[in-house]
Amino acid sequence: MADEQQPPPPPDAPDQDKMDQIRRRRMEKLSGHEKPKSENEPTPYPPAQPTQPAPKAQPKINIRPAAAASTPSSENPFAKLEATSSTPSVSSSLAANSLKRKQTDTVQQTSSKPSARSTPAEEDISSWEHRILGQIFRITLDPNQRIDSSNHRLAYLPNLRQELEEENAPVRLSIDKLDPAIVEAVSAIPHTRPPLDYLLPCFKRVVKQTKALRGYASQKDVILKEAKRLCVSNCIFSVEVPQLFGREPNSATDSLVPYLLFDHGDERGVCFDFLTDLVSRFDEDDTVKEMIAKSAGELSSKLASLTMNDAYKPYVEALKKLTTFNAIVIGISANEGFVKDDLEGNEIEFSTILGPFFRISPLQPQVTKEYFSSPKTMDKRNVTAAQEALRLTLQTHQRDLLDITNRFIKAHVSSRNRTLDWFATIMNKNHKRRAMQVDEKVVASDGFMMNVVVVLDGLCEPFMDTTFTKVSRIEVDYLRRSPRIDIKDETKLNADQNESDEFYANKVDGTSNFISEVFFLTLAAHHYGSEAASAKLKTLDREIKYFSGKLAEMEAERPKFANNPVLSARFEAQVTQYANLVNKAMSLKFAIDGVLLDKVMQTKSLLFMRYVTVWLLRVTTRSDYTPDKSIQLPLPATQPDAFKNLPEYVLEDILGNFTFISRWAPDIMLSAVSDELIALCITFLTNSEYIKNPFLKAKLVTLLYHGSWPVYHRTKGIIGDALTGSKFANDHLLHALLKFYIEAESTGASSQFYDKFNIRYEIFQVIKVIWSNDIYKQRLQQESRVNTQFFLKFVNLLLNDATYVLDEALGKFPKIHDLEQELAPEAPQLPPEERTKKEEELATLEGQAQSYMQLTNETMAMMVLFSKNLSASFTMPEIVDRVAAMLDYTLDKIVGSNQRNLKVKNPEKYHWRPKVLLGEFIEIYLNLGKGETFISAVARDGRSYKPANFDNATAIITKYNLKSPEDISLFEKLKARFKVAKEVEDQEEMDFGEPPDAFQDPLLFTLMEDPVILPISKITIDRSTIQSHLLSDPHDPFNRTPLKIEDVIPDAERKAEIQAWKEEMRAKSKATKAAAVKAETMDTTEG
Repeated sequence: MADEQQPPPPPDAPDQDKMDQIRRRRMEKLSGHEKPKSENEPTPYPPAQPTQPAPKAQPKINIRPAAAASTPSSENPFAKLEATSSTPSVSSSLAANSLKRKQTDTVQQTSSKPSARSTPAEEDISSWEHRILGQIFRITLDPNQRIDSSNHRLAYLPNLRQELEEENAPVRLSIDKLDPAIVEAVSAIPHTRPPLDYLLPCFKRVVKQTKALRGYASQKDVILKEAKRLCVSNCIFSVEVPQLFGREPNSATDSLVPYLLFDHGDERGVCFDFLTDLVSRFDEDDTVKEMIAKSAGELSSKLASLTMNDAYKPYVEALKKLTTFNAIVIGISANEGFVKDDLEGNEIEFSTILGPFFRISPLQPQVTKEYFSSPKTMDKRNVTAAQEALRLTLQTHQRDLLDITNRFIKAHVSSRNRTLDWFATIMNKNHKRRAMQVDEKVVASDGFMMNVVVVLDGLCEPFMDTTFTKVSRIEVDYLRRSPRIDIKDETKLNADQNESDEFYANKVDGTSNFISEVFFLTLAAHHYGSEAASAKLKTLDREIKYFSGKLAEMEAERPKFANNPVLSARFEAQVTQYANLVNKAMSLKFAIDGVLLDKVMQTKSLLFMRYVTVWLLRVTTRSDYTPDKSIQLPLPATQPDAFKNLPEYVLEDILGNFTFISRWAPDIMLSAVSDELIALCITFLTNSEYIKNPFLKAKLVTLLYHGSWPVYHRTKGIIGDALTGSKFANDHLLHALLKFYIEAESTGASSQFYDKFNIRYEIFQVIKVIWSNDIYKQRLQQESRVNTQFFLKFVNLLLNDATYVLDEALGKFPKIHDLEQELAPEAPQLPPEERTKKEEELATLEGQAQSYMQLTNETMAMMVLFSKNLSASFTMPEIVDRVAAMLDYTLDKIVGSNQRNLKVKNPEKYHWRPKVLLGEFIEIYLNLGKGETFISAVARDGRSYKPANFDNATAIITKYNLKSPEDISLFEKLKARFKVAKEVEDQEEMDFGEPPDAFQDPLLFTLMEDPVILPISKITIDRSTIQSHLLSDPHDPFNRTPLKIEDVIPDAERKAEIQAWKEEMRAKSKATKAAAVKAETMDTTEG
């Protein structure tokens, strides 16, 4: 190094006088505006020897050494000796490479070490000052001394030596000449190298030397403190005003960021002592604060291009290091790059200071591709291991994010508000994440949003206790105090846009507390973050299924392109494209699964949602509800305005979160869920008019359904036991479920016909779980006697469903039977295209048969259950004929002459169990056969009632022991009663003949029993007919005007006429029969 050609001294900065003035002013600021000491003021430290004069007061240090104080007049023998014994000057300046460090240098190697030889005890302060400053800054005034005693290279300062010689001052290093020494050393550094490479290790050495002082050492302490101050000042100059060192501004070298990324133990790393010094200057010099804020911005910008696969950790540690100081936190939050309102949702994670830190996630495409590179071939164990590895990494990162965010929240009210503003901007700019079709280019990523959710959950954790003692501090009026969260365009629970606008236009005075602020931010974060990610899983499932289907179709077409190279290449490219799409979707799905199934995250999320649940019930009921209290149902008809105008996602988040956890991580809920969840579902199912969206109501049932699934040792799932034993549930649950069963008939959507079957299927499952408790049966029977019309509607819809699903399911099996015969190996061979067509048709029919048969089984199970406990409702005049007709028709299908058409290969594949179904039908007959009304209805069924079918049924249930001997005996007696009733029915039909048109029902063309007049159309119709019609359609069937059964007018006159006519016809029939008997008797006598 010593033999290399030394570079020429750097040119003076332009306009040198002006630069001197700038530096002088800056040094005054950075020194804390200390006044120069007068000659009469005491010296900083006493002289080491009586003959040595006290040093003069420390002057303000300028960029040019010429302004330095003159040398004391009294000679120092050490100074004279040092001045006269110097060797001839070597004509060279500081070497450009004299400050290079070996990468293998350790902290110990670069730290200032004491000399190997012992320091003489009589060393005076001047000699100590010269030696220590040389060791710390690794500079020398001796051209022959190019390394120190620890073998560290030293920078020779010819300019300073010349200046001292011209002033006739001792040629040694001193604190009053340290600033020009540093300037000369830094100015000699090549412009391609950052000055901080030299200055920061110097700072660490001076700090180490300061800490090494022992005992009373005030003189040395003053020297080291000034050395440290000058070192920090020049560090700031090197970043903010590099021109002071004759350097042109260069962002590559004039930056603190690279040194923030080093570990604080590294000699080049920014340590806490250095930051402490910088912070101490904030009040005197705004540029220091700006420098730190700018450095944080640069950290963020560099991190924006990295992923979790890259070395992102140093950036996080650097920000944690900076945010240790409240003053720095305040400065960063005040920076204009901290919050920006003019960004799109996706730009926030790149273009704000905190954004890139929250962007780091395993859901970044590069990371998912790395961890799940071959998703189609990965076995479940490897997928689980990869997910667990990602979760562990993510948990560590999220803890760091929460730590950083807490520092911004706690540092000062200004930084807290700016942080809340940043979170609110994220929510307000990402409404489109919940759109039907999400444009990923304009919204924040799933990984970014999930990190936001976890951090906000963490901010809520301090006030979320299991006894809900702080829930009262969550103010619903927050939303009426110009909130940070924008809910204007969000669908409200039960208010239209105009009503909502009017409500929120009426502002409420006061300032909301922090708990309310963070509560509503977290609520929105779950909606746009975790719930959106959960919804994306369903989208990915559909995409995977679609693309996989396309791949299968293409592979089937491969032979067509085998002999055409051009088409084959195009075909392979398309196959590769679809394969990549499948792999990408599967990788992302695995990654999202891994993130969402993080039990640590979901446990905190669940606790937050419990708080939301209790808070929502308090708002709804206008009470101080907590899980240990009960709710009075039904709720008042007048709904609270605050509740009606809440965003719909308040309830949607609760239901989505609980449903997801109960489905995929039930062990979390086993010890976390209390009565508030059951109270929520029952309250809103009972008062379903409180919620406008029918699909949101349906999610209440879905939650109960998933919560009742068997899990681990719990056969009734997570909440099944509570549903069975809870008094609140015993009092209200069954009615609430049946009420919603009726409401599900019309959801308002184009898919409502099929939606209702899904809803009712889930209702059936919940009812089966709770039916073991006899209290539910007793309440059902009690209420059915009081609320007749309600249960009549329920039975009517149950009957409608049973009729439809039975017809659809049983209608598919003859077609499947025929297709299986045609496609059997022994059948005649079909042309390839025709065979393919029939195979596709068979697959479609099989899928439909499976769905309908599963619904049939559940519906019939409910028919059995309710026919036993609600037999009176099933046999009311309005409905009994339909019940009898459905039973007779289906019995004819499964045991009649065409039953062989229902035989298919592998019936269990379709959940088709004909013997079980027959047993259920027999049980329904027995349940309803206790009343004469049902017996007569069966007998009146002229289309499907066939005594032979009942005989076949008896033979089958006897052969396969489907029923007990007692039940078979009862069924035999029931058959006999059907026959007798049929004979009576036939006789009456013969007696009455064709009734007059005025006596016939205008819809069914049967003889009316209880005629009534419709109020608007004035049509006379049988009461049972119009009641049956109104069960499904609340309108007059003749003019479509609204109609209730209470509005019809009994037609007493017509009823009397019908009764008289019937008596007349019976009398005539009797007379005719008597005459016939008499005539027969006479003929016999004559004979």
